[in-house]
Amino acid sequence: MDDERNTALGTFLRTHRALVRPEQAGLTAAGRRRVPGLRRDEVALLAGLSAGYYARLEQGHERPTHQTVESLKHALRLDEHAAVELHRLARPATRDRRDRVSPHLLALLDDWTAAPAYVLGRSGDVLARNALATALHDRFTHCGNLHRMIFLDPPDASSSATGPPRPRRRARPARRRRRHCAVGELAIASAEFRRLWAEPGPRGPVRPGTCFLHPDVGELHLRTEVFPISSAPGRRLVAQPAEPGSRSADALVLLSTLAA
Repeated sequence: MDDERNTALGTFLRTHRALVRPEQAGLTAAGRRRVPGLRRDEVALLAGLSAGYYARLEQGHERPTHQTVESLKHALRLDEHAAVELHRLARPATRDRRDRVSPHLLALLDDWTAAPAYVLGRSGDVLARNALATALHDRFTHCGNLHRMIFLDPPDASSSATGPPRPRRRARPARRRRRHCAVGELAIASAEFRRLWAEPGPRGPVRPGTCFLHPDVGELHLRTEVFPISSAPGRRLVAQPAEPGSRSADALVLLSTLAA
């Protein structure tokens, strides 16, 4: 795993095992217990893990697989919201995504001040944003990935979708595993995703939102333009301008002032 410890995941696991009583998990609470809730070895038993591996998870020295996260979700009796948070914390930290975008494209983004604009990777990861897109997205819990913003954030955060992510051909094994994990996470947490995924026929693309309700500037209705990046196949530049002279255009001007 990365050299950096995943302390947030360890804190989450310790907090939530303390909330589960042994009898809730079908265990016998014999004798005096030194810790509230479940002990480490009990969580490991319930999740089908070794006690040593689970201890390393709490210490932040391991990154669990999707299957392990699912086992922990059931062992800790997590609700839907907590399960989504566990999946988020278990993902490897994304550091300096802007370093993966060419300097010329970053300069174009930073100079584009009239509309929110950002770069999307193959799996819907947001690799870079300009200041307006950052201000528009910063209240999303899952702002690092377009699919998670659409399906896992509250409805009033407002994005739109015509279908779940389309599988791509000949994906590399590591990339394919990441996509399978993402599909599993969305299917668990989003009834709308499950409905769209179950529909027969070819799946359409996930489209960025066009209507946003921002707490500082109110409702914005934006147009979405998507440009393939020829120098980086699979990546797209997304721009979301407002109609000139509209209330949304005025709201973007105000938002840019607030973001400055």
